[in-house]
Amino acid sequence: MTSNKVVDIKALAQDLRAGHRAALARAITLIESRRGDHQAAARDLVQALLPDTGKAVRVGITGSPGVGKSTTIDGLGMFLVERGHKVAVLAVDPSSARTGGSILGDKTRMARLAASERAYIRPSPASGTLGGVAAKTREAMLLCEAAGFDVVLVETVGIGQSETAVCDMTDFFLALMLPGAGDELQGIKKGLVELADMIAVNKADGDNIKRANIAAAEYRGALHILTPRSEHWHPPVVTYSALTGTGIDVLWRKILDHRTAMNASGEFASRRRQQQIKWMWSMLEQRMMARLRADASVRAKVKKIEAEVADGRVTPSLGAEQIAEMLR
Repeated sequence: MTSNKVVDIKALAQDLRAGHRAALARAITLIESRRGDHQAAARDLVQALLPDTGKAVRVGITGSPGVGKSTTIDGLGMFLVERGHKVAVLAVDPSSARTGGSILGDKTRMARLAASERAYIRPSPASGTLGGVAAKTREAMLLCEAAGFDVVLVETVGIGQSETAVCDMTDFFLALMLPGAGDELQGIKKGLVELADMIAVNKADGDNIKRANIAAAEYRGALHILTPRSEHWHPPVVTYSALTGTGIDVLWRKILDHRTAMNASGEFASRRRQQQIKWMWSMLEQRMMARLRADASVRAKVKKIEAEVADGRVTPSLGAEQIAEMLR
């Protein structure tokens, strides 16, 4: 995609709809490109494919390091593939610019899924800012849907804000937890539990089963005192084992139950509509930031204002106003 030749959007869209993996990889590389002509081509491509999108089950998955996210995604992905689904795995990793990302390592931990013809795994672009990564992941999700993937699993590798970003682009948000809830519950982020459509306690195998059940009971207690995101769905707490595969079928069944409940209440469609508007504003913020970075003279002025703010000569609010003036 780095060559200067004009991208043939029509041919690329056609190959993508036909489910060609190489076309999907090329298309995602195109939307991740920072070149102006590529970005314009990417906008045209996503617009052309819009009628072919939106039909997939979009699931966001989060969990602290060591919870077994990759093994869970591998297990759930294989469970779905064996039942005739096509599964795409995307990552939102704002830290990837610094660390080189973690899903690249995950690909080896998702060995079975990575080898499947009916699955597609894509690491997040190393664009550093969460907004940038999230915007690219959203578009990648639409491309995967157009290519015929009917389940898209979006993994959040970062923490905090990336969870909100993934929640805002998916239909179902799954929080993975570990047994040993006594300490876990202390460290659990209230915000995360409020976002979750389901809490799943992993490693419910061998000697851990009792601990997993105790943890699940504690999480159920915690959820009772929080207001659920939707009046039509009370987040369940389940136990499973990514290692043995026990309970993976329950995870999927709950995801489908949630979809049925949301569709019946009309909330599914309204949530998707709200997400579209949020995406537009987030893209607008990206575009404005890109404009500030693109022009060398503007960049120099911004640097000067930054220095004045850092030295305490100009207030942050005045600095922001001066930068906003440049965008007019």
